[in-house]
Amino acid sequence: MTRFVILVLALSLHQNVAAQTQSADRFITSFAEKNNFSGTILIQKSGHLRYAKSFGLANRKFNVPNTNQTKYKIASITKLFTAVLILQLQEQGRIDLNSTIRAYLPDYAGEGSDKVTVNQLLRHTSGIENIDKVKTAKEAIENGLPVYQSPHTSDNLLKKFCGGPLVNTPGKVFDYNNADYIILGKIIERVYGEAYESVLNKRIIQPLKLTNTGMLHQSDVVPDLADTYFFRDDLKRLANDLPVYPENWYAAGAMYSTANDLLKFSAALFQRKLLRPETLALMLKPELDDYGYGVWVYKMKIGNSRPTIVKRPGAIMGAQSMLFHVLDQNVTIVILSNTDAVSLDEFAAQISKRI
Repeated sequence: MTRFVILVLALSLHQNVAAQTQSADRFITSFAEKNNFSGTILIQKSGHLRYAKSFGLANRKFNVPNTNQTKYKIASITKLFTAVLILQLQEQGRIDLNSTIRAYLPDYAGEGSDKVTVNQLLRHTSGIENIDKVKTAKEAIENGLPVYQSPHTSDNLLKKFCGGPLVNTPGKVFDYNNADYIILGKIIERVYGEAYESVLNKRIIQPLKLTNTGMLHQSDVVPDLADTYFFRDDLKRLANDLPVYPENWYAAGAMYSTANDLLKFSAALFQRKLLRPETLALMLKPELDDYGYGVWVYKMKIGNSRPTIVKRPGAIMGAQSMLFHVLDQNVTIVILSNTDAVSLDEFAAQISKRI
């Protein structure tokens, strides 16, 4: 009798999971078709891959389809990798999160040198003048993107764009600022004594065998990397992204990856293989704007429950990315896209309600 009951329960659970997956599949397919979504979606629940499907074109000129192996520019998901590297240094006792920039970059000339802490950089509460002054696509089309359309070394980025005056009192105002994570990237370099990309490879990419993940460089041809397209109001259609040097986003947004590799990274992070439990808890402690260290953390109503959501989106023109983790239910949704046709925040939230 006990075996029979267990069998019935197992069958019921399997049918319930299958029904949830079918519901999510129907919604995703319908949503993707109605909104011209182009990209790849993976869903993992309790360690099991529940969904993997790609839509649209990686290259529109030659009609090359996106596949589950397509590489995408992941934009600001890069910040989560940077936050992990900083917290690993904190675990090693080589960084104090409450120390100021000058402790690690003594030649940093910005006003915040002795006032802004590593903690405030991680939380985007540094008060440092924002590096991105172009706020709309119209402005970018008319005036370009000054920080990103000329080649710069990371040292030049730090000196030329990230050493501005303080516009807010450190710790008091949330202001999403790429400069914060460029500074963190330089701190990582100084403490390790080697390039950020080298540290990233040794500490995360190689140990996790993320063979389809790396840093973008304008000069490099990356096999299977999707081209990116953004909607231009003046043309009323998708167009090629503006020409840029992707490496200028550096530790704030210069990475590429596949959905599978990001799923591996997410699993390692939330299974505490990259950080100790107490360090991960610190990362996931939200403060201003519900922001922790490199991620937003908040409660979302799903049915009768209010699980904790850990969200890391990214967006640079047509490069759109989302790592969405339902902490209490061990559900991870990865959405990578090469156009800006769909709001990935809304898409991920709607998928999570169905899975």
